[in-house]
Amino acid sequence: MANEPNEQESLIEFPCDFPIKVMGESHEEFANLIMAVIQQHLPDFDASRIEMRASTGGRYVSLTCTVLVHSKPQLDDIYRALTSHPKVKYVL
Repeated sequence: MANEPNEQESLIEFPCDFPIKVMGESHEEFANLIMAVIQQHLPDFDASRIEMRASTGGRYVSLTCTVLVHSKPQLDDIYRALTSHPKVKYVL
């Protein structure tokens, strides 16, 4: 049918800055670990693009990593890498 959406279509226009929220247990190296995962896909990604917020109790930390992505497959690869990392609890 002509009105069915194509699987490759996206509501996001690329390239774009895209915020990814990554949550995990508070650990002194958590931000560095997440930055290294992202740099596997975006070598120029740097720490200035990360905002960190601790949970009220201090047990968890959330990072908002704003990445410049050029395609949906690239964004999907970053999400897969982050969600499969053992220190990551959630990725939004």
